[in-house]
Amino acid sequence: MLSDPEFDGVSPLTEAKKSRVLMVGAGGIGCELLKNLVLTGFGETHIVDLDTIDLSNLNRQFLFRQEHIKKSKALVATEAAQKFNPNVKIVPYHANIKDPQFNIEWYSSFRIVFNALDNLEARRHVNKMCLAANVPLIESGTTGFNGQVQVIKKGVTACYDCTPKDTPKSFPVCTIRSTPSQPIHCIVWGKSYLLNEIFGTSEDESAFDHSTDADNAKEIEELKRESEALRKIRESVGTPEFNEALFQKVFHTDIVRLRSMEDMWKSRKPPEPLDYKALMEKASTLDKEAVIRDQQKTWTLGENLIVFNDSLDRLSKRVLESKAAGQDAVITFDKDDEDTLDFVAASANIRSTLFGIDRRSKFDIKQMAGNIIPAIATTNAIVAGLCVLEAFKVLKGQYSQAKEIFLTPFATQRLLGSDKSREPNPNCPVCGSFQIRALADFSKATLNDFVEDLVKEELGYGEKEFAISTEVGIIYDPDETDNLEKKLCELGIKSDSFLTITDEDDELVNVVVALSESKEPLEDKPVRGILPSDKEIKIPAKPKKPALQTNGAGSDSPPLVVLLTKPTDGVTPAKRSHPDSDEGTAKKAKTTAANDDDDIVIVDDAPSGNGGSGGAIVIDDD
Repeated sequence: MLSDPEFDGVSPLTEAKKSRVLMVGAGGIGCELLKNLVLTGFGETHIVDLDTIDLSNLNRQFLFRQEHIKKSKALVATEAAQKFNPNVKIVPYHANIKDPQFNIEWYSSFRIVFNALDNLEARRHVNKMCLAANVPLIESGTTGFNGQVQVIKKGVTACYDCTPKDTPKSFPVCTIRSTPSQPIHCIVWGKSYLLNEIFGTSEDESAFDHSTDADNAKEIEELKRESEALRKIRESVGTPEFNEALFQKVFHTDIVRLRSMEDMWKSRKPPEPLDYKALMEKASTLDKEAVIRDQQKTWTLGENLIVFNDSLDRLSKRVLESKAAGQDAVITFDKDDEDTLDFVAASANIRSTLFGIDRRSKFDIKQMAGNIIPAIATTNAIVAGLCVLEAFKVLKGQYSQAKEIFLTPFATQRLLGSDKSREPNPNCPVCGSFQIRALADFSKATLNDFVEDLVKEELGYGEKEFAISTEVGIIYDPDETDNLEKKLCELGIKSDSFLTITDEDDELVNVVVALSESKEPLEDKPVRGILPSDKEIKIPAKPKKPALQTNGAGSDSPPLVVLLTKPTDGVTPAKRSHPDSDEGTAKKAKTTAANDDDDIVIVDDAPSGNGGSGGAIVIDDD
């Protein structure tokens, strides 16, 4: 039933030659997959990757060589792979897959999308865009010796978000800021607190657990004052006194304050403050270049100070150059950015010394701060080969034959385990919604136009009560109408934004509207749905929760579909709880735009008892 008769009897290799495909990510899996796509003869392959080549990539990303370091992965991979088959077309993009140029219409131009990413948020973004564009997605990933391949097709198979992902590990803020006891605590402090306070956008809250803040109110207040003092030091970036001022603040003044809190140190040894000038006298004879080159060595305290100062000089120079060019002078951590990695490594090791914690090598800190599980070239090659085999099934429309494949070399039974593709999860927050596309003239379209013309009229909600939300939060509900006269662009809504319509009566599934910029003027209405020609919209009802079965019998009834062609009337059922109540978590958002920054994932340095990754969410190397 799911087979496409257009391809019956046609070789998948023939179809591959006519296919235009997208590959997102040109790292460990990406290099192997691109080689496979080119040699198989896929007619046109587009590659998107924002990253540049690092020395650590060369042991497994075989398209790259020493001379390619610091160059674009997408561009170099294209140049190298083109030699395997000059008869195919490869189009590279050195860009972020979340950039506006990669919109729904662009995704719609591909026969298949391949995900070869190492980033959780980017995976979710591509998954969402492929569902909106109704393009098959082949998802893949590796973690050490383990790997996985999954075919995702809208309405046919489970999507990437149908299964909840583990929550990134976080730490109590007081542990990170006041009482560290493990190297990872100091690394999180350097990466998510100190670097962001001086060069970023204040501390990264995703790395901290605030559930115990109420029990440490006094200490939390002190920590807020410390952050304010750091912001003042930030203003002196690039001045001769900057390095010493920062060192004295975080490694002397703050430590002296902590030692004064005697109750905190009744059961543990208090930290020892350091003096910048005294330490510099001892470190002045060290060879800076030799120290920085040796990433495997655990640096001494003096060597860490040398790296601390040198990395501050490099980062300060970047800030000043950005300001001079009128650009945003914000620097965030990247494990392949030597400047930020050196700063985090040196800062973490100096702090570890203060608290009597073992220091770590830069190599170790890079793995812990970047959540890296060592990548295996053979695993990448196997997974990339499986991606192409599943792509043949997609080209023939044989989704019923598609498998979820798991590479588990240490399993007791078999190296490769496969299972039938799961059906979509009706409760999935992404594919469990009813999805439509709409066009808007963002120069004049208001939220009221969206509500009246699209939701009430075209979708047939009529007088039903509903709420509308974006990634930021709720922008409209029956009790919150302040935003109605505002333009969509004033609410942070732009082309390829997703708006979610929630039925206040809790009868219908959520409706997700993918809003795109209209290429032609919309003369009659500034918002218009891309709807079936008969204008009849069938929005599914929410699946009923299974009733308690007393006789062992279950219901075989098909899911209820509510047909909306005109405003509904009659008795209004009890409303669902309001999202702004204590039971909900969504918050009203008026004009705040969404922040696309990726969440920071923290991994405990101690391995888990079952040989796992200690809580890291790592799916592929980069």
